[in-house]
Amino acid sequence: IGIVVCFAALNALESITAPMALALITGVVLSPLSDFWEQRGYSPVVGALVGMVTTLVVLAGFILILQPMISQLVETAPKVWADMQDVVVLVQKLIRGLSDVKDEMQNAVVPEAKAATEAAAPDVLPSLSEALMIAPAVVSQILVFSGVLFFFLMSRRDIYDWVALHLSGKGNRAHMALTLRRAERSVARYFLTITLINFALGAATGTVLQILGMPGAAMWGLLAFFLNFVVYLGPFTFAVVMLFAGVGAFDGGQALLPALSFLVLNTIEGQFVTPALVGRHMQLNPLLVFLSLIFGIWLWGPIGGIVAIPLLLWVVVLSAGPEGAQTAAKAA
Repeated sequence: IGIVVCFAALNALESITAPMALALITGVVLSPLSDFWEQRGYSPVVGALVGMVTTLVVLAGFILILQPMISQLVETAPKVWADMQDVVVLVQKLIRGLSDVKDEMQNAVVPEAKAATEAAAPDVLPSLSEALMIAPAVVSQILVFSGVLFFFLMSRRDIYDWVALHLSGKGNRAHMALTLRRAERSVARYFLTITLINFALGAATGTVLQILGMPGAAMWGLLAFFLNFVVYLGPFTFAVVMLFAGVGAFDGGQALLPALSFLVLNTIEGQFVTPALVGRHMQLNPLLVFLSLIFGIWLWGPIGGIVAIPLLLWVVVLSAGPEGAQTAAKAA
């Protein structure tokens, strides 16, 4: 009952707990940066401040880069919808095969769909009043994320010592503290490896889209880089977006090439590159990965999908004990 109530509270307080969890995972990933500054004699405050500012600058840059891409998708939405309607009508013709039903569907369904599209197209983006109402909630979540990230980076060693003191026996406190630090190092190295792999995938995606003549190929590559951090759902979402963007940019069968090319690149990355670079010791059970991803998305939405895998890896490394954590850290 206590576990159920705990997760229900985490879900009900999503606006607070989700940015807190994201900040803690980001702090673990940025821990080598804090160690870098502390090893050179700087105060932990300096490392925490550098990590927080770097994260906020990266997020702001990502939002600014995505803005033109979203505008482009909105502008091409009527063409995409019209092309998709043509596909739907064609499928209806093949399935039904009767001319009278075909004529009825064309006269009754298509005009209404076009009218609904024309009426709904201007309302894709939120109005100014809606944006102003959403702004305070977004700002508060950014403040929660920034505050938790800064204070975690500044005092994480004290936090680990406190956890080791209160959650382990007298003879295991040193091992517990060492295991926590090794788990942090393992997660950070794992995330660094995945970041390099995703960067290569994004660069390859942008290059292929540039060859295909896709508008904004570099921005699409950057979006592929970020979405690939969300296992399974991220690549699937990007493939669907590529399908719509391809329909908006090209005609005929060429519209499928952007999505197909990304699927090929993602298959190569998932089946060959990642297993080769990450190593067997850091591979997680696919069922656990999928279940943790679904649970994280249910609990906190997109943020839950981002933090689910690092949290799972953290728990696996901690449950392995000091020797298992050390082995996993070397493998990463």
